[in-house]
Amino acid sequence: MMYYVYVMQSEKNGSFYTGYTKDIHERLNYHNSGKVKATRYLIPFKVVYSEAYENATEARRREYYIKSQKSRKLIQALVAMGG
Repeated sequence: MMYYVYVMQSEKNGSFYTGYTKDIHERLNYHNSGKVKATRYLIPFKVVYSEAYENATEARRREYYIKSQKSRKLIQALVAMGG
């Protein structure tokens, strides 16, 4: 089973949200349903970047690293690279 680190972008105001999941499509639908309090006011979202990992630990580490940088420039660079 693969795990994914993803970056979603709000189509409402361009904000980014980073997370990890086993199923990107399911997670996107969950966010867009308004069930996530932290992102409810930013819907709709689209996935603009993702990376695949073989286990949850690696995916969590990468998610934490991206979030710990607190850098919109880093996220924009990842999105520009594709993935």
